[in-house]
Amino acid sequence: MLELDSHTTHDAQHDPRNDDLKIWVNGQLVHKDDAKVSVYDSGFMLGDGMWEGMRLYDGQWAFFDEHMDRLFNSLKSVSIDTGLTPRDVRELLNATAAANGMTTDAHVRLMITRGRKVKPFQHPSLSRFGPTVVAIVEHSKPADALQSKGIRLATVPQVRGLPMSQDAKYNSHSKLNCVIACLQAEQAGADEALMLDPHGFVNTTNACNFFIVRRGEVWTSTGDYCMNGVTRQKVIDLCRANGIPVFEKNFSLYEAYGADEAFLTGTFGAQTPVAEIDGKPIGTGERPVMQRIRALYKELVAANVAEQARRNG
Repeated sequence: MLELDSHTTHDAQHDPRNDDLKIWVNGQLVHKDDAKVSVYDSGFMLGDGMWEGMRLYDGQWAFFDEHMDRLFNSLKSVSIDTGLTPRDVRELLNATAAANGMTTDAHVRLMITRGRKVKPFQHPSLSRFGPTVVAIVEHSKPADALQSKGIRLATVPQVRGLPMSQDAKYNSHSKLNCVIACLQAEQAGADEALMLDPHGFVNTTNACNFFIVRRGEVWTSTGDYCMNGVTRQKVIDLCRANGIPVFEKNFSLYEAYGADEAFLTGTFGAQTPVAEIDGKPIGTGERPVMQRIRALYKELVAANVAEQARRNG
């Protein structure tokens, strides 16, 4: 087994400015020490809410429209009406970033719940005070070690369920399934979990989407049982546009163990290499396909940010 220090796909470089942040809480900017929601909040009680993670580059939230499509689709699906428009969301995010002196290398976790309840029970009708909206924006750059060391994955018994149990496409506050998977991976001595789908095919990790490279081909799961990641889709689109064979398909651990490369995708880390799965080193440590995709992705982010800057003035 490779000897690596334990770390996660969300490891960030330390930034002392994050000790003195302003947080958006229901229309107000408050110091992080005073940023609170009620113990009656449906998100705290039940995990009843949706969230989005986005990165700020040169004053723009990369792929903002795609993130808003997912957020508002999710909110509509669970009947949470915020009264906000995507433009309103952009304005509150920009206000929060400005209050913290941020223009780039920042990451937001935007959280929307069904709101405060009148009694501590499950029924949605008990949330009668309107949704809770919170935006935490931090100065945040991925730790350099993520690219050099890579992530160690362990296959775990916890799976991503069928859409009629809890559809993995919801970016919901109800993350216990993924937390259990992560705990199982840590107990196996790995950094994060590789989760299978209900049929035993390789699916996703507890925090990110998963890709392998075999003989120059890029493979990822069918997408039926995983988060419809914005970065995941951008990687697929980039491969198709640049002559890199890419397949959304069922594949087993056998193919994953024998891959030449493996990597994760997510808004925070973009593309993060996988060093090993279940103690088996992946490839030789050379990652030419992932590095090419990473370069293409940086160009795509820059183009999207420039286009938004033109559009938003």
